[in-house]
Amino acid sequence: MPRSWTPALLDALPGYSRQTFLSDLVAGITVGLVALPLAMAFAISSGVQPQAGLYCAVVAGFLISALGGSRTQIGGATGAFVVVVYGILARHGIAGLYVCTLMAGVMLVLLGVTGLGAVVKFLPRPVVVGFTNGIAVLIASTQIKDFFGLKIDHVPGEFVGRMQAIVTHFGTISLPATALSLSALGLIVLFMLRVKRVPGSIVAMVLGTVVVAAIGLNVETIGSRFKDGIPSGLPAFVIPRFDLGVIGPLFQPAVTVALLGAIESLMSAVVADRMSGGRHNPNVELVAQGVANIASPLFSGLPATGAIARTATNIRSGAKTPVAGIVHALTLLAVLLFAAPLARYIPLSVLAAILMVVSYNMGEWREIPKLLKLSSAGLSVWFATFLLTVFADLTVAVEVGMVLAALLYIRQVTQTTTVSRVSKESVEDDRGHILQDRYIPKYVTVIRIHGPFLFGATDKLAEVIDAAGELTPVVILRLRNMTAIDATGLLGFEEAAEKLHAAGRTLILCGARPQPAKLMRQAEFEQRVGVENICPNVSAALVRAETLYLNLQIDNEGRPPAA
Repeated sequence: MPRSWTPALLDALPGYSRQTFLSDLVAGITVGLVALPLAMAFAISSGVQPQAGLYCAVVAGFLISALGGSRTQIGGATGAFVVVVYGILARHGIAGLYVCTLMAGVMLVLLGVTGLGAVVKFLPRPVVVGFTNGIAVLIASTQIKDFFGLKIDHVPGEFVGRMQAIVTHFGTISLPATALSLSALGLIVLFMLRVKRVPGSIVAMVLGTVVVAAIGLNVETIGSRFKDGIPSGLPAFVIPRFDLGVIGPLFQPAVTVALLGAIESLMSAVVADRMSGGRHNPNVELVAQGVANIASPLFSGLPATGAIARTATNIRSGAKTPVAGIVHALTLLAVLLFAAPLARYIPLSVLAAILMVVSYNMGEWREIPKLLKLSSAGLSVWFATFLLTVFADLTVAVEVGMVLAALLYIRQVTQTTTVSRVSKESVEDDRGHILQDRYIPKYVTVIRIHGPFLFGATDKLAEVIDAAGELTPVVILRLRNMTAIDATGLLGFEEAAEKLHAAGRTLILCGARPQPAKLMRQAEFEQRVGVENICPNVSAALVRAETLYLNLQIDNEGRPPAA
């Protein structure tokens, strides 16, 4: 098998040590405990039995870690699928959901095998942020009923109808359930701020369950809503019945599931790369996600994808290789085998509080102020995607967002086309930008960007910056021939600056043309690198680099080193 198609697990096994295993073991058990309440909560919110989330976490989580292209990715059911799964169930039932998940799995495998894993990078930042903002609002809205213990016989699937039902029935609020959910919420936030290494969600779930079981608090639990509770062990392997008549109606939902799975898994893998300093293989990751989504419904599980919060927990807990993800799946299997009956006492209001925190954390709310500083066109793409996600349909939201982004792309590229007459002044101005015959000191690396640096191109800079530890003390990013930039490109600059700073390097940007210069000013990008490190041309950048290098005083004798 070519190395480019080798799972990250096989790459990690050579030289695998006892110390690495201990780190993976601790991380895997920790993230397994974190995943326990989330898996059940996502399943309940999706309209299925709570064990479906656990089956997904065990089967899909194991396969994603064993076959995937990321060393630290954790897979399982996520909040992004809640609304989609709920809608599929309402229209096609549980059998339709299983067939839809299988179809999505095949699509993901094809995306990976054909090398189209990189296509997901063409989703511009405003679309992704609007999409995740909208999903976060939808998830939070589905938890209001259980958070306050409201008595609503049927909760509508669409956002407006759901909120109307909540307002109409708010008089049925349960004070014990509300008190329990607020206490759980406060406890989770406290642990997030003060005791970050201990998962507050599992602490809240255990304490809430103990309180309910000990004093007989009158709140709805898993046992009261699902009479059989959670059965022990995994269910039997069953191949869903394929009815050719439902494949057509299920095609669009399957595309939505596949698209969501691809977007979130690759976003999660990128987050893992930033936190761990690694680099995932997107096509191998998509093949693993596809295999996992083919296998999960065969064991009555939900659709799966990479889980950003659990992946971050995995890394913070010391995970080094995919073995941690496998341990996470085995931890949940052990819970199913030996502790499943105890789950009947878990209060639903506590699970609702946990998902409220999840919806807030996944919303990427900090990105909104950044987008507000950018162009009105980019802002309109974000706002349209957000509104369509909440009030229309997830598939429609992404489709319209992509069309708007494509139109925005065309507009940005055409605006950068200039036709001007050569003058003496323009010739003199160009002299400061010329690199030919210019001396580049050994302590400087110059990186050039040619053409528009928009969504879909940012990984080209990332590939160069990934070797930050091998670069010189000063890195100059020459923007003279970069004709345009967007929000995704700015994010790429920010990530490059952070990675170079972490490696002890300094980034200087020079020669930005009017559109990129204006957008960087609006985004206050100078705060990332320092206003003195944004230069008008490469001549000024080299002078700044010399000043920085002399100030470093890295000569062993404490003298400014020679160039």
